[in-house]
Amino acid sequence: MDKIEELLTRGVANIIPEKVALKKLLESGKKLNIYLGIDPTATKIHLGHAVPLRKLAKFSELGHNVTFLIGDFTALIGDTSDKESERPVLTSEEIEENFKTYKKQAEKILDFSKIKVRNNSEWLSNLSFKEVVKLAQEFSFGDFAGRELIKKRLIASKHVGLHEGFYPAIQGYDSYMLDTDIQIGGTDQTFNMQAGRVLQKNRRNKESYVLATEFLQGSDGRKMSKTWNNAIWLDDDPNDMYRKIMAINDDLIIQYFTLATDLPMSAIKNIEEELKKTNPLNSKKELARQIVKELHGEKESEDAGNNFTKTPSDIRIFKVAGTETIIDILIKTELAASKSEAKRLVEQRGVSLDGRIINNLDENIEIRNEMTLKVGKHKFVKIKPS
Repeated sequence: MDKIEELLTRGVANIIPEKVALKKLLESGKKLNIYLGIDPTATKIHLGHAVPLRKLAKFSELGHNVTFLIGDFTALIGDTSDKESERPVLTSEEIEENFKTYKKQAEKILDFSKIKVRNNSEWLSNLSFKEVVKLAQEFSFGDFAGRELIKKRLIASKHVGLHEGFYPAIQGYDSYMLDTDIQIGGTDQTFNMQAGRVLQKNRRNKESYVLATEFLQGSDGRKMSKTWNNAIWLDDDPNDMYRKIMAINDDLIIQYFTLATDLPMSAIKNIEEELKKTNPLNSKKELARQIVKELHGEKESEDAGNNFTKTPSDIRIFKVAGTETIIDILIKTELAASKSEAKRLVEQRGVSLDGRIINNLDENIEIRNEMTLKVGKHKFVKIKPS
């Protein structure tokens, strides 16, 4: 598979308007304007966030004009594409501080010496109200209101700020100001990225493209999220990162190789074939070594692998006072993010204590000595009296 073909298929969920035309454009040798924008509303990056960062890095390696855009102005509005409520408004100082932390982690993926870093406040803060009105006229509010989560909030009579409707148009204006050929983002950003295509077409009569990347699932197969306690963070230390990767579901191994490493697809295909014949443990160890090596270094990866073989994969020790319910213990040991999740795990017979399956939600557990609490096949901790 050639570099351009891999770039347009590996970890790519959708290309708008089409892949064939974009591939032809990339093969023409023309240096394209490509950007990825982030609103620095948070400070931590997990492996899922890094998927579009990896794609941006590959375009940079091919010599294109690549921009990493900081949405310091759009962060004042807040994108609610994947949220069921408005985002809190951040101050300029908070945004600046967040990006410092974000950039330090992103440098594990991106070479910022080859990538332009810009702030969209450069142009958005100077727009007159007349220009804002003119910009808004190029879009339909009905399209925004018809989005699934927005519609859900409106039907439930929840507050939807008028400013939220401006977000796609303003993101589209970013694309226009950067004279973008390709926008990169997750599939949840498709609507917003389409706005950039509209402006490029209307104002420059120029075809531009949207490249939407796939989502990396969390270690338990659900959406990777801090809420679910299933995220692998770029700033995790090598031992924790290795341990977390060893705890992922077996059916995620190939997805992680594809989306979270730079290993060639030919090598990943070989691993996929091996998985059909052998125990997945060896492939998972190879995956853990590869990810830790790319993000921390060869020696750190080797040390983490050695440490993992010396101590069981997920052993952390928590002190539990007296007698508590299994629900409370699951939350305190971080094996469940909420009472509802803990309840579900027990009801599905996925929780065991020293090998005994716990199926009574109201059972009080008396901790007299060190015990092993396990969830599923791979997650377990030690608990002992405080």
